[in-house]
Amino acid sequence: MKKINEMSVNFPSNSCNESLARSVIASFVMGLDPTVSELSDIKTAVSEAVTNSIVHGYRRTTGTIYIKAVITDKNKVIIKIRDRGCGIEDIEKAMEPLFTTAPEEERAGLGFAVMQSFCDKVKVRSEPNKGTTVTLEKIFGKEDVR
Repeated sequence: MKKINEMSVNFPSNSCNESLARSVIASFVMGLDPTVSELSDIKTAVSEAVTNSIVHGYRRTTGTIYIKAVITDKNKVIIKIRDRGCGIEDIEKAMEPLFTTAPEEERAGLGFAVMQSFCDKVKVRSEPNKGTTVTLEKIFGKEDVR
């Protein structure tokens, strides 16, 4: 698998920067000529990962969110969203639909389920008190063109 393009960006974990992350990723994948559906899917998955970092990773503090993305020669986009927040103690439990560590903020606990439904692969690495990295993979151009 050969890299065709790559980029990285980081920004403070302010909720207003969630839309920045969506826009940056949308711009980055435009060279793949995505369908409206593919573009919406990847923007939503990135939005969920960034929101998780803001709400759960940094909780009521501010930290930095790091995004690295690569486009491969197989039309695959690999996006890593990383924080240095509180980390996840039990990743398997955190990935269960409806589980949330922020019920007081009326969170639905569907972030990972949404990411999984819109991406081909979702991988989560985390260590308590050190942070979390969510890796999203999506292959573009798989949709049946009619």
